[in-house]
Amino acid sequence: MDNSQKILILGIGNILFSDEGIGIRVIERLRERFQFPDNITILDGGVLGLSLMSYIAEHDYLIVVDAIRNKGVPGTIYRLEEDEIPKRFLVKNSLHQVDFLETLLSCEVIDKLPQTVIIGIEPLDIETLSLEPTDPIKEKIDEIINLILKELESLGIKYLPIGDGHVSCNTC
Repeated sequence: MDNSQKILILGIGNILFSDEGIGIRVIERLRERFQFPDNITILDGGVLGLSLMSYIAEHDYLIVVDAIRNKGVPGTIYRLEEDEIPKRFLVKNSLHQVDFLETLLSCEVIDKLPQTVIIGIEPLDIETLSLEPTDPIKEKIDEIINLILKELESLGIKYLPIGDGHVSCNTC
């Protein structure tokens, strides 16, 4: 991939409900710790659903970060792409994910769906009103960031840590 192709790193979720906001928390850390080339957009998508369609449609590659309920052990990290995406999103009990699936399907209908990878984590708690993720989820933020960086590296994207980068990985 060259630098003319646009990449969107999109965090989605609701930061008011503990682990439900993990996508946003990861996006915040990426912005704090790394500098990316101009063809990379890092976006806090919150729970915007269909409102994200115009952002998604203008990119060639999409990396989504979110909590994904899959009846697994809290803290389990998933990497989903292609046909896996709708199946996994249909089992989640979150309204924003229903909206997000509709957004992806709408982009596909107008032939504007970028190649998409979802990096998700099994939440422990998405119902408690709290601005902080639970400990098992918070402990995985650096691991999720490393997976995003590996996705970018596989696309030939170079990035720079800001300060110490605060992530322990071999490629940073």
